[in-house]
Amino acid sequence: MAESPAATGSGAGRRRRATATAAAWGGWGGRPQPQNILLQLRQGQLTGRGLVRSVQFPETFLAERDKQSKWSGLPQLLLKLYSTSHLHSDFIECQNILKLLVEILMRPTISIRGQKLKISDEMSKDCLSILYNTCVCTEGVTKRLAEKNEFVIFLFTLMTSKKTFLQTATLIEDILGVKKEMIRLDEVPNLSSLVSNFDQQQLANFCRILAVTISEMDTGNDDKHTLLAKNAQQKKSLSLGPSAAEINQAALLSIPGFVERLCKLATRKVSESTGTASFLQELEEWYTWLDNALVLDALMRVANEESEHSQASIVFPPPGASEENGLPHTSTRTQLPQSMKIMHEIMYKLEVLYVLCVLLMGRQRNQVHRMIAEFKLIPGLNNLFDKLIWRKHSASALVLHGHNQNCDCSPDITLKIQFLRLLQSFSDHHENKYLLLNNQELNELSAISLKANIPEVEAVLNTDRSLVCDGKRGLLTRLLQVMKKEPAESSFRFWQARAVESFLRGTTSYADQMFLLKRGLLEHILYCIVDSECKSRDVLQSYFDLLGELMKFNVDAFKRFNKYINTDAKFQVFLKQINSSLVDSNMLVRCVTLSLDRFENQVDMKVAEVLSECRLLAYISQVPTQMSFLFRLINIIHVQTLTQENVSCLNTSLVILMLARRKERLPLYLRLLQRMEHSKKYPGFLLNNFHNLLRFWQQHYLHKDKDSTCLENSSCISFSYWKETVSILLNPDRQSPSALVSYIEEPFMDIDRDFTEE
Repeated sequence: MAESPAATGSGAGRRRRATATAAAWGGWGGRPQPQNILLQLRQGQLTGRGLVRSVQFPETFLAERDKQSKWSGLPQLLLKLYSTSHLHSDFIECQNILKLLVEILMRPTISIRGQKLKISDEMSKDCLSILYNTCVCTEGVTKRLAEKNEFVIFLFTLMTSKKTFLQTATLIEDILGVKKEMIRLDEVPNLSSLVSNFDQQQLANFCRILAVTISEMDTGNDDKHTLLAKNAQQKKSLSLGPSAAEINQAALLSIPGFVERLCKLATRKVSESTGTASFLQELEEWYTWLDNALVLDALMRVANEESEHSQASIVFPPPGASEENGLPHTSTRTQLPQSMKIMHEIMYKLEVLYVLCVLLMGRQRNQVHRMIAEFKLIPGLNNLFDKLIWRKHSASALVLHGHNQNCDCSPDITLKIQFLRLLQSFSDHHENKYLLLNNQELNELSAISLKANIPEVEAVLNTDRSLVCDGKRGLLTRLLQVMKKEPAESSFRFWQARAVESFLRGTTSYADQMFLLKRGLLEHILYCIVDSECKSRDVLQSYFDLLGELMKFNVDAFKRFNKYINTDAKFQVFLKQINSSLVDSNMLVRCVTLSLDRFENQVDMKVAEVLSECRLLAYISQVPTQMSFLFRLINIIHVQTLTQENVSCLNTSLVILMLARRKERLPLYLRLLQRMEHSKKYPGFLLNNFHNLLRFWQQHYLHKDKDSTCLENSSCISFSYWKETVSILLNPDRQSPSALVSYIEEPFMDIDRDFTEE
């Protein structure tokens, strides 16, 4: 679902970042000062302007100055690099020069007569600057550097020095962004010591690199997202052992205090801005040309150095120089650092939340969950919710220059989405989800169970009250409040619904459902589906999934539904939304079907009243309706196109048939499917497809404990009954009235197709 905040590729974004980096590394200090040759060279290598003037110096002059100042031949190399980096120039010569730069950079790894050569931090910075900007400006350089695994690992060692940290991290980030094979962090010398010695600012920026190293590599081929391909990859992985990403996650979790420091970074409070409106204007202005937190660090360092020397000037050159170098005009010296600090926190939290989110979804999930709870990440985020994560700002502040209001590029918007993704990962099928509530809200859950005369949820009783949210509202309640205020076409709606749905997923809890129903969630969802006639398929899918979890087996929810959908016109709009895409709405169809089956087997006046009045239950109870859903669900999926998203259609079709089997109506449903096939003038096409789908189902689910547990918990049907039903349907005996083959005529039989992927 989302994407890794990894290194950016080539294009306008990288060129803009290179310009900003050039400004940051140029060492400007406010007032214009005379520049020596080295400064001109540095500005030339970074901005591309001063270099033109520097090449006017004779090569003999540069060589003499090089000898006096011990520049290790950098001026001459830079001159040659300039002459070989134009279009149609000799790229091989350019590569040879870069090879020399790499050798200069790696001198500390070389020993002569037992002594290691030394290189100054300033020299390392210059080499890194040249390499980085050559990567940005010359196609193919980054890939060539990425091929040298020894060099990439060596770069990590340069991050031990604060003077070279920013330049090194920026270069590593770009190299890892194009590297075909992921590096292994356990190969980095003294990784634990390196990371432990980072200050909080360095650790936050290091998370940009970690985002690449702990995420499974994506091939970019949509076919590789099919379940067939994933299963094949999993079989291959079992023989190869843990992936590089999994090894890297384990390496990080073995570092003492690593997760604790990430939690502190994520929940660190931001200094209050003196003027919110002016800050937001500044934020927009800066972000139009800054898209790298590392650049901000360089700028912050310059600002801090200015402050230490008690200079009252602006961090950057005066207006004329600012315009010449492509930099935005700033206001006063005292305003800039404050804005930068706030921007820092936003960008830092983006990277940190992403890393925590990936770790939460990894093999060590339970370990990460335990640590995140212990270090109070959730109550910390709750305290930041209003002031930072979902702070109020004008509509204009949401739109950045060169972007539209639906763009997800701004740091504010990206922070919200990453925050919601973290909540989704944190709550999904884990008892720690109750940490999203405060003590009063936990007591409310207990009161709901007591009133309904049902046992309290064990996870609620086991929740450590010292780790829950504090304040008047917990994080879940705060999320519900902003969710109901979200504009109709907001892209946040999808992520908000997913985060809330994850709280409900797993074994159905009446108390959890009522907690959300009392806060008007069902009415809000129905308003979005029916009255606002939402058009976004992603948002509709997330709302249908949430509605299904909210209503499943809950009589009170169906009463509320019927009260809101109180006219035939509204009900028809609702049905139109359901039928417009069953891939999006099938989870709701499944939940309503399961609820209907349970209600029909209960003897209760309240349930009987709902069964007689609810339009939705009456609609689903009709056999023609169930057959229509069943036919379409089977017809829209095939083994070769099954994904994690649409495999739910297969499971929903199975739920319909399992419930029919309970009522001894399975042969009837199969016979009706056969008739529907013939009415379409294509006998066998549906049942053959269903047979292949069920064969795949057996391969997929009988070897995956997690998926089978999810099926059992969400349906309240034992997994053994799922397996039995599939086996009965796949029975090869054509005399069996419950076997699919009994309803496929011999000339149209096509059930032994090999669907395995090489």
